[in-house]
Amino acid sequence: MLDNPPDCAGGTFALISLGCPKNLIDSERMLGRLRLGDYRMVDAPNGADFVVINTCGFIDVARQESCGIIEEMIRLKRQGRVGGLIVTGCLAERDKEKLLEKYPEIDQLLGVFGRDEIAAAAGRVLSGSTDRRMVFPPVAVKAMDDRERLRITVAHLAFLKIAEGCNRLCSFCSIPKLRGRHVSKPIEQVLAEAEELAADGVRELVIVAQDTTYYGIDLYGRPRLADLLKRLDRVDGLEWIRLMYLYPTNITDELIEVVASGRKILAYIDLPIQHISDPVLRRMRRRVNRAETERLIDRLRRGIDNLVLRTTLMAGFPGETEQQFEELVRFVEQRRFERLGVFDYRREPGTPSARLDGQLSEGLKKSRRDRLLAVQQPIAFSWANSQVGRRLDVLLDRDIPGEKNAYVGRSHADAPDVDPVVYVTGEDLSPGRIVPCEIVASRDYDLIGVVVGDPR
Repeated sequence: MLDNPPDCAGGTFALISLGCPKNLIDSERMLGRLRLGDYRMVDAPNGADFVVINTCGFIDVARQESCGIIEEMIRLKRQGRVGGLIVTGCLAERDKEKLLEKYPEIDQLLGVFGRDEIAAAAGRVLSGSTDRRMVFPPVAVKAMDDRERLRITVAHLAFLKIAEGCNRLCSFCSIPKLRGRHVSKPIEQVLAEAEELAADGVRELVIVAQDTTYYGIDLYGRPRLADLLKRLDRVDGLEWIRLMYLYPTNITDELIEVVASGRKILAYIDLPIQHISDPVLRRMRRRVNRAETERLIDRLRRGIDNLVLRTTLMAGFPGETEQQFEELVRFVEQRRFERLGVFDYRREPGTPSARLDGQLSEGLKKSRRDRLLAVQQPIAFSWANSQVGRRLDVLLDRDIPGEKNAYVGRSHADAPDVDPVVYVTGEDLSPGRIVPCEIVASRDYDLIGVVVGDPR
């Protein structure tokens, strides 16, 4: 990783990173490139020589947030409190010159695959160039190198992107248009990045991609996630390896066995299934049906002890009938996922689902979303209560300001930013330590633990 230079010849900048962990990795890579160019990051935009906004363009609410931030930075620029404005990421990739037409105060515009040109863009801004450059390289044909990042996560946690893009073409999703087709990183490149992160103090490595289980097919002709995990499990310094975004195909018996037997691989699977009704799945173009999904869940439960299974569902997809929605409700009640998130369907321009008949009202979509969340809540509360009396290892993320010997951490059941937390009390602790805790109480979704052994 990169050290912060004491002086900065290039100028100061602020970064605003929006969107998913994949976008966060792009932001960290840009930070690394800027550091190599002797630019210094500051905590707040006010007074910075330039601001970098890494935008999200996935759904309408994300685009609205990105545009709101751009407008806020433009106001600061007009007031002379910010020098220049560089906009990057998925919204830039999606809208291109239209974004410049809407916001002519943007100085430089970089697409998703132009992120490594960030230092050159900063140089143009600071030189006073009036050339409002747009940098949109073609879609990557091989995975980008994410090494030499300057991480903005807590020191002991890092996301590792093993592939870019997606081949799935789900009817509701714009990611293939923004990020291109699936391209896997070679195994040796992933290992090199993992080793760099471990050397920088990372203890928990969160594996991400648009479609994690497709990993390796484009490079090696078959799924290679199991082989990759075997190698990552041997990387010195890492303690936890967590798997996110596993599409419910290409999950082999070998992969299940590797997760079950790995020393560092957590018994945690993030498996977004979106829906369970076959007609809805067909309209979504998910290429998987209910019977296959249920068989997969059974295989995972049988094969991995103490598995925590997270899924994501979509309510109100075009044409979803009351009967099909009730089928989904019953499925949630029966399957009792430890972790579950729900989104109401968003009609994304340019996606096949936007042209489908049977579009539902916003009120109906939101009411169905809320009902699914209400069905899940007692299931989640019950699972949390079932952990009372158990002994769990907890990775401490931060202390609690103003509280003595009190910390916020996560167990194997808790992915960062999306899942509940564990509140821990104990002496002589610090963030980044893994501590054995007895769970003494649950508080809704969260747990409360007391240290009962030596931290490591």
